[in-house]
Amino acid sequence: MAPVEQDALAVREQLFHERVRECIICALLFASLYILCHFIITHFKKHTDFTAVHDDEDAAVNRIALGLCTFTLAVALGAVLLLPFSIISNEVLLSFPQNYYIQWLNGSLIHGLWNLVFLFSNMSLVFLMPFAYFFTESEGFAGSKKVGDPADVLPVPSIRDSLLTQLLQGIMARVYETSVVLLLLSLLVLGMVWVASAIMGNDAASRQSLYDLWEYYLPYLYSCISLFGVLLLLLCTPFGLSIMFTVTGKLLVKPRLLEDLDEQLSCTRFEEAAVSHRI
Repeated sequence: MAPVEQDALAVREQLFHERVRECIICALLFASLYILCHFIITHFKKHTDFTAVHDDEDAAVNRIALGLCTFTLAVALGAVLLLPFSIISNEVLLSFPQNYYIQWLNGSLIHGLWNLVFLFSNMSLVFLMPFAYFFTESEGFAGSKKVGDPADVLPVPSIRDSLLTQLLQGIMARVYETSVVLLLLSLLVLGMVWVASAIMGNDAASRQSLYDLWEYYLPYLYSCISLFGVLLLLLCTPFGLSIMFTVTGKLLVKPRLLEDLDEQLSCTRFEEAAVSHRI
């Protein structure tokens, strides 16, 4: 093999190993965030919503909705922590440029994390959160089989298979209903936007702008929602701090270092004398 081919093969092998390393790091980071968000949601969520469900189909639907909400919270937490992670990794690389063990904190990894967070944020905002809401509220189309119907009494050996089949049929019926509702809602929103665009500007440019939904409007939507979240944070932070200090002031015991003990003893004696005089 020629030296040029060996160098090209070495470069491709290095790129392959870097790509595999980035995929492993992204998977480990997301798995850690997912586990943390799962504990957070299960801690603050009412346990009766998940443990007191006697219907197997409703319990499975709740578990699926819990998984979708955990995924969305993990993506949101990753989006919040990504900027500090980028700053810290850049400072570490500048402080230790020759260290072999921290070279995985490179620009390719940060760029890949930004792309993944942007993709999953749009997917969670547009699809996962509405799907989780409509999925928990769905009941399936009319005529679909439900778990525990009286007509589904079968012999003992086939009861388990029958219940599993009915459970999958019930969940798929809810998935179909949720997908149809999301499709109708998307068509309704797009139709309203189309009508509003036609009313405001009846030209080819305004109609052409609707075809650029994925390239322009979704990034703008993500930026607008991020701006709204920042403004809401700026408005709610002072109120939250005031409430926090108020609650802390009520819970903490004030120090009594500057109080006069002789004066307290005198007041106590006067009160005792007044009570004795009344008796």
